[in-house]
This record gives sequence, C-alpha cells and structure tokens, in this order.
Amino acid sequence: MSSALMIENLTVAFGRRPAAVKELSLEIPAGGRMGLIGESGSGKSVTALAVMGLLDERAHVTGSIAVAGHDVLGRSDRELSRLRGDTMSMVFQEPMTALDPTMRVGRQVAEVLRLHAGLDHGASRPRVIEMLTEVDLPTPERVADAYPHQLSGGQRQRVILAMALINTPELVICDEPTTALDVTVQARVLDVLDRSLTERGAACLFISHDLAVVARICTTVAVLLDGEIVETGLIDKVLREPAHPYTRGLVAAARIDRLAPGERLPVMDDFLHGGS
Repeated sequence: MSSALMIENLTVAFGRRPAAVKELSLEIPAGGRMGLIGESGSGKSVTALAVMGLLDERAHVTGSIAVAGHDVLGRSDRELSRLRGDTMSMVFQEPMTALDPTMRVGRQVAEVLRLHAGLDHGASRPRVIEMLTEVDLPTPERVADAYPHQLSGGQRQRVILAMALINTPELVICDEPTTALDVTVQARVLDVLDRSLTERGAACLFISHDLAVVARICTTVAVLLDGEIVETGLIDKVLREPAHPYTRGLVAAARIDRLAPGERLPVMDDFLHGGS
C-alpha cells in the first residue's frame, strides 16, 4: 500500500534553541488515520507546518517528508502552493484566523477550486453549495453568501473543512480543529470529518492533546514528548496498555481506564460529552 505521508528523521530547530522536533519518523498509509498527541510545546504543530511547507524561514529543517510520493522539503513556495489544497490540506484550530473576514464564505471556498481546478466563481457555485451541504451546514446558500462573523464557531469550522476537502486531497492535517468548540458542537464537527474522510478515502494526521478526540477519529497514534516520539501503535493497544510513563500519565488524565473490556474506543461518548 502506498503512503499518504512518510516522514523520516525530521529535525526542526530555530536558531540556537533546542530542536523543536528531533529525528521524528512516521508513516500514514493511503486512507490511514494517525493521531499525534502530546502537551503544548511538544512539537505537534511544528511537525504539521513542516509537512505543509509553512515553517518560518528561520527554521532549520533536516530529514525528509513525502506526501503521496511528492517530496516536500526543498521545494519552492510556488511548487508547494500547487500541493496545498490539492494533494494535501490543513484544518486549523481557529477558523477566524484562517478565513478572510472581508470576503463572503462561498467565494473563499470557490477560491480553492479556482486555484486548483481553474473554475471561476460562477462556475464553481454549484460545487461550493454541494460541499457546504456535505459538511452539514444548514441553508448552504445562505452560508455561502454570509461573512465569517455572521456564522457560529461550529459553522465556521465546517466551512474550513469544506475548503480542506473540496479538491479531494490525499492527506488532511487537522491541528486541534475542535479545541475552541464546546463539546456538543465538537462532536458534530468530528462526525462530519469522520464521514467526509471515509467517503473520500483520504488519510488524516490528527493533532491534539485530547486522547478522547483522537480515539474518535484515528486508528493509530504517536505520542510526542519534547519533540520526540516516545510511543506509537494501534490506538486501542496504546490507550489500554500504555508502555511509556508519559503515555500512562495522559491516559490516566483522560480516564481512559473507565472503559469496560471490549468497549469500542473510537466512540468514547462519555469523554466527548463531558461525562464523569
């Protein structure tokens, strides 16, 4: 099976500070889903930005990154722009920083099609409405004509999902995409993401500090501590029988051990809905 993402010996450093990511290697097969978990500052977002080619010019990067067979490191920004939004896409934590507040939502989603499929705004309108419908946005025509500030946080995040998925990328990177949402809206957005990834057969690197959220979306997990992967494997195995002390601490904090034997981890409704 081909790889949607292959990272080998990735090291990222900024100036004289200790490396933010150290000799990191991971692989996600086509259609696979991996969670990357760890506390703030562990290197999760730096890894995601390295894959997308969005790191600050001060970053010193070594190793290799390939997305669907395309080498990422060393490419010009122009070359990378052709991969972003097409072969790979990213869903950020805060949609208000990812959306242009001065542009209507439908035009922003259409811009992705214009850049990668050559469609103008008028020609892309039916596809935009279809995509907004697919991510469970009510009255998609109204949403398309709205500005970002006229939508709720959950609606804005689903707009970002629509933009990330509309060109059927082979890899979708989600960087804490539901952290800013309340638990009810969070669950709905995760359901939309889960269904959309499945329908497209897209792979996903899902970055979070929340084990319950990762367990709902992913089948494998890598645990990151101080820029290094300390444990990786099938999520059921890692969360039920964590080997590294840091992973055991994360599991205990999330109360994963409350699950009954044989209970399916990806659901985890108690945690996602704040049960005690």
